Amino acid sequence: MKKYRHEWKYLINYGELEELKLRMKPCFKIDPHAEKGEYMIRSLYFDDMYNSAYDDKENGVFFRKKYRIRIYNCSENSIKLERKTKQGSYIYKESASLTKEEVYKIINGDYTFLLHHEHSLCREFYIECMSNFMRPRVIVDYDREPYIMDEGTVRITFDKRLRASVLSYDIFDDALPTLPALNYDKLILEVKYTEFIPKIVSDMIPVQAMEFTAASKYMLCCDKTNYLQGCHYYADERYLL
Repeated sequence: MKKYRHEWKYLINYGELEELKLRMKPCFKIDPHAEKGEYMIRSLYFDDMYNSAYDDKENGVFFRKKYRIRIYNCSENSIKLERKTKQGSYIYKESASLTKEEVYKIINGDYTFLLHHEHSLCREFYIECMSNFMRPRVIVDYDREPYIMDEGTVRITFDKRLRASVLSYDIFDDALPTLPALNYDKLILEVKYTEFIPKIVSDMIPVQAMEFTAASKYMLCCDKTNYLQGCHYYADERYLL
C-alpha cells in the first residue's frame, strides 16, 4: 500500500530562518545524517520528449511525476533512482539503488540493463526512456539543513543556495560550474509529515512566508539553463543584449 506524505513549501529569507530555528529548538533536533548541520543534494532530473514533468507542474496538473538520480555531497556512497509522484499536496517517493557505472550508462544513453533490473522502478524507467524518450534535463544543486520531530513524523528542511549545474550531466564532478537559480538571500522551507502535523508546528510557520507553489526547484533550474536547450538565455531583460 502506497503511503503518501503531506508536503508544504514556503519561500523565506534568512532572518525568518533564524527566528524559526529558535522557535523549533525545544521540539526539533538536527537530522543525524547532517554530520556538520548541512549536506549537499545533487539531483539529475529527466524529462520526456513532451517536457511533461515541466509542463505538468507549470499547468498545475493534479497528478504528476518526476524521475531523478540523486546523490549527496557528490559522493557515490548512496546513489538512488527516484520517482516522485504528487497528487495535489500529497507526495509519494519510490527509489532504487544504482551503481556509479550504471549512472554513466544512463547518461550515455545505454538503457538496456534497466530492462533486466531486479527493481520494478528501473524497469518502468526503461519503458519511459524507450517509449517517451526520457532524457537528462538539468542538474539541481542545493544545500540542505534538515530537522526532525518524532511526533507525527514531521520533517522540516531549509534548502539554501539553489543552483543549476551546467556544461555536463556528470553528477559526480564536484567542480561543475553552476548558475544561481534563486536569489541567495532567499531559501526554501519544506514541511513534510505523514499522519498529522502538531499545532505547535503549524503555528511556527512565519505569517509573512510566501507559499512556494508557483515553481519548483526543477522548474527554476530549467529556466536558468534554457539557453543550453537553444532557448532564451535569461528571462530577465537585463541580460538580453
